[in-house]
Amino acid sequence: MRSLAPNGLARAAVRFKPASFVGTFVALLMSALIVAACGTLLETGVRASVPAERYAKAPVVAAADQSARVVADTIDGPEESKYPLPDTARVDVGLAAKAAHAPGAEAAVADFTFPVRQGSGALTGHGWGSHAFTGSALSAGAAPRTGEVALDAAAARTAKAGVGDTVVLETAAGQAEFRVSGLARAGSGDTATAGTATGGGATAWFADTEAPALSGHPGKADAIAVLAKDGADTGALATAVDKALTGSGAQVLTGDDRGEVEDHGLAYAKETLTALGGSFGGIATLVAVFTAAGTVALSVGQRTREFALLRAVGATPRQIRRAVAAEALLVAPLAGVLGCLPGIGLAHWWFGQLKDRGAVPQAVELHVSWIPLVAAVGTGLLTALGAGWIAGRRPAKIKPGQALAEASVERLRPGVIRTVLGLAALGGGSALAGVAASTGGADAANASLGVVMLFMLAVALLGPLVARLCAALFGLLLRGGGASASLAAANSRTNSRRLASAITPIVLAMAFASTLVFMHTSESKVSADQLREGITADHVVTDPAGLPAGAADRAARAPGVRAAVSLLDTQVLVPVDSGGETSLQATATQGISGSGAELAKVQDLDVRGGSLDRVGAGRIAIDKTLATAAKVKVGDKLPLHLPDGTKARPEVAAVYGRGLGLAAVTMDRASLAGHVTSGFDGTLLVRGGDAEPLTALGKVTDASGYAVAQSVDSELGAWSNYMMAAVLGGFAAVAAVNTLVMTVLDRRRELTVLRLVGSTRRQVLRMLRWESLLVSAAGLALGTTIALITLTPMMRGMTGESPYIPPLVYGTFAAGAVCLGLLAVTLPARAALRDREG
Repeated sequence: MRSLAPNGLARAAVRFKPASFVGTFVALLMSALIVAACGTLLETGVRASVPAERYAKAPVVAAADQSARVVADTIDGPEESKYPLPDTARVDVGLAAKAAHAPGAEAAVADFTFPVRQGSGALTGHGWGSHAFTGSALSAGAAPRTGEVALDAAAARTAKAGVGDTVVLETAAGQAEFRVSGLARAGSGDTATAGTATGGGATAWFADTEAPALSGHPGKADAIAVLAKDGADTGALATAVDKALTGSGAQVLTGDDRGEVEDHGLAYAKETLTALGGSFGGIATLVAVFTAAGTVALSVGQRTREFALLRAVGATPRQIRRAVAAEALLVAPLAGVLGCLPGIGLAHWWFGQLKDRGAVPQAVELHVSWIPLVAAVGTGLLTALGAGWIAGRRPAKIKPGQALAEASVERLRPGVIRTVLGLAALGGGSALAGVAASTGGADAANASLGVVMLFMLAVALLGPLVARLCAALFGLLLRGGGASASLAAANSRTNSRRLASAITPIVLAMAFASTLVFMHTSESKVSADQLREGITADHVVTDPAGLPAGAADRAARAPGVRAAVSLLDTQVLVPVDSGGETSLQATATQGISGSGAELAKVQDLDVRGGSLDRVGAGRIAIDKTLATAAKVKVGDKLPLHLPDGTKARPEVAAVYGRGLGLAAVTMDRASLAGHVTSGFDGTLLVRGGDAEPLTALGKVTDASGYAVAQSVDSELGAWSNYMMAAVLGGFAAVAAVNTLVMTVLDRRRELTVLRLVGSTRRQVLRMLRWESLLVSAAGLALGTTIALITLTPMMRGMTGESPYIPPLVYGTFAAGAVCLGLLAVTLPARAALRDREG
């Protein structure tokens, strides 16, 4: 450790040449900010939990596993991966009786939560037995029996009914009359589920013997709530219940684990947060380290002359290396600590935005601990030490005389190792681009991220050569710009390493921001086009609470209607090949009420093989991209998990081309209805007839209006892409400005010489502006090229189309890069010239 202690040489360098260290400080601070923010989100995703609300008074809950699992063989042995189910997996009602006989159990109650339609409104339905743990209580009348219902005040007021009256309610079992047996006040447990996606804020309770059929899942319950006897230990009770339910497949949960049974959004929230903090965080951290290392290397490289003089006056290589390490120890820890503060602020803001958009349940809290903060500071310190050691290695080891000679003239020939590694990265990026072009879906996207990283690594390693080539090409254009432009071109050719340091962050910003933003614009355009061309119905009927049962039949009886098909919208999990391993992909699915032939009259799926006429029990149609990812064709069996996790192996009856704008899986409604919480269809497509008779079923619009509404909804998903682009692009932009400022301030002696030989202040500034334009143009050209090489195979694999780049958005990126470059050069140059003239 003594060799790394700060010494007088390092302190003097920081004190007398602060400009280089300010730039290093800013880069390391930004690096710590990114690592701290992403690390905090990752840790939150790992630790995320929600306290039990509905089951708060039930210390033990038995429920089905809410994840589908895939076991893969790896070098380290079998490895299991979990994927959250799109809907609730249920357990047998009979398990309640077994759990009730466990030692320490007072009672065990089968719990049900399901949507109920009341006229045009919606209720949340439960079994009355849940009052034992939710706190709901009768205020009038009696508990419901078969054919009866208890209503809360809001439901009774809407129905204008009291005890003894009859109300008409619609459930998954159909429409029926129920006698109001009593009025009840919802307890805290029922209030927790009111107003969710399953129903409205009003509540209705049914007999426990009737609730399973009304929910659409005969013999099944959402969970079993186990109540404890006075003085019973929760852990002992859980063990006893687990033993009683051995072989049933039910999981026995206590503590905050009960909350995950209530709120399925937690599983998706954990997946989102770990993806942001892990996958995106890993890329962001690499970018941050990559950029910070470049800045540190630039700072050390700018002091080659000082190191050469130190070697000439007797400094040993070990002393030079110690000085560089000590400088890192002086700057990096402080920059890391200060960078953690805005990093925590960014994590808080980002997490809050995810909550506001419904991606994270409101009950989940951001977890801030010392682990990501230490990682952020440590990453910055290791980056500074590593980059400083690499950059200072040559000036420390060469002979004093050779060091002075090299310090006076830029070394033109890049190192052999650096060149070989750069060419290898270039070849790897090209090969990976070919892989992305030959795959589809997630594989194409994952491969394309590797393409960006490899090409960026190639630009960094081959920077001087790339910069010299750019200077030669763009220098030809500058010849007609007068003396200042010619001088700028000559400067750029002569100082290719300095030019490379300035170009690299701009390439980084342009490549990553363009890839993330234009990936979304391309996907959105294809999706919108497919949706617009795919909906051929004259009328589209929707209702947030779900359409009435038999809506398609009612619409078909309207005058002039030639076809009416209702759609049950959900998701299924489909096994797809991902990098040689199998993963489960959540896939949008539509269950159709009629035949495939009827569907063809209201929806043009662009069938590429097979026939929609064959879609029915045990036979489905899928999108071509999904077929490629799942490696199936017409006639093959496709293993999949239905929304509640039930396994199925339907035959592929047809393959179509508009699964991105429409659903990627089409199957008969009957095969889905028993595996979703809400059996009410969400969309009704009608061909022919007038809109007026359809208004009783829900909101009526035409195909174009429906397409616009769907496009607006899909735009909400764009926010995540834009945020990632803003973080990476913004960081790279700051790094670019930081690098340009450092290079300008390091050229004070050069600018003074130009003034002494007769150049005016305006001519010097004009020369610097031309250099800035050259840097911006080169960075934009390289960044755009990398983005296109990345996006083209990615979008070909994901959508089958070329990338869509909105001219206005691209123009904004380009203008922003040029303006930032001009400001970053002009402002410090003015200050430097003013100081010299003063």
